[in-house]
Amino acid sequence: MAARPKQVSSKTRAAQKTPKPSKLSKEEELKAYCDMLLIRRFEEKAGQLYGMGFIGGFCHLYIGQEAVVTGMQMSIGEGDQVITGYRDHGHMLACGMEPGGVMAELTGRSNGYSHGKGGSMHMFSKEKNFFGGHGIVGGQASLGTGLAFANNYRDNDRVSLTYFGDGASNQGQVYECFNMAKLWKLPVIYIIENNRYAMGTAVARASAFTDFSQRGASFAIPGIKVDGMDVRAVKAAGDQAVKWCRAGNGPYILEMETYRYRGHSMSDPAKYRSKDEVQKMRAEQDPIEQVKQRIIAEKLASEDELKAMDKKIRTIIGNAAEYAQAGPVPDASELYTDILLDA
Repeated sequence: MAARPKQVSSKTRAAQKTPKPSKLSKEEELKAYCDMLLIRRFEEKAGQLYGMGFIGGFCHLYIGQEAVVTGMQMSIGEGDQVITGYRDHGHMLACGMEPGGVMAELTGRSNGYSHGKGGSMHMFSKEKNFFGGHGIVGGQASLGTGLAFANNYRDNDRVSLTYFGDGASNQGQVYECFNMAKLWKLPVIYIIENNRYAMGTAVARASAFTDFSQRGASFAIPGIKVDGMDVRAVKAAGDQAVKWCRAGNGPYILEMETYRYRGHSMSDPAKYRSKDEVQKMRAEQDPIEQVKQRIIAEKLASEDELKAMDKKIRTIIGNAAEYAQAGPVPDASELYTDILLDA
């Protein structure tokens, strides 16, 4: 049997060190807590509505991965763009899209962000610089690189955050993007959300080379591993990557080591992993609980105040669900509208 190829050594890749987790201010800790909790409660409600038949088609929940997008949003500025795959509700909310509009789109109502035509995987908000969830695995890598090309052409100092998962990292178009981005020094951060399972297949069974931070080594693209369950670690890495891109150095890769608590989609019973494995992650590394414990330990807010925040967020999500369910279904006459841009 032929020997397995050796891992690329640190000497053969663009050397970068993973920074220490950021020290967050009281305001940043509380905002991170609220932002992540909003995503968690939204996704829990979306799961309920799916089970009740109000959401059809595919629905991929972001529960467990909230620290990734929350931390990255803390690192970017006005005008920077976000694009991702189909596990996208958390990214939308983190970008500032209204929960009611997102939920209405999930339920196929015309008051949704894509007028009820995009559903869970295909909604956008140009106003919030969110350029979509995308259903084609790895397809958003090309589009995110295109956003960075436009930024570079316009010399506007903006950065494109291009998210995809460990499974999409094995797609050929991703490497074409790496080559172009490095060749033209495009301001794009490739954020690989490694949640350990590409659909139902463990990373070790699907990838010959499992250090995704090194996937750009042959293109001399720097990359680092990040604790994607710690919002402080994500922010620190995001700050480093954004600084690199804004300085005109080209692309950067962040491998976010994270974990999804639910199945790949709502139709996935997740029998490929044990309940003990999921419970261990929840008990020891939950991103929201980590922030909560710091807030209480540092006396930034009391437990009662945090409960009040949770209650307020639950009310927001409840109202969003009511707004969605009360919205009208698109009329049949809308079937062929919004297909081509009249420009």
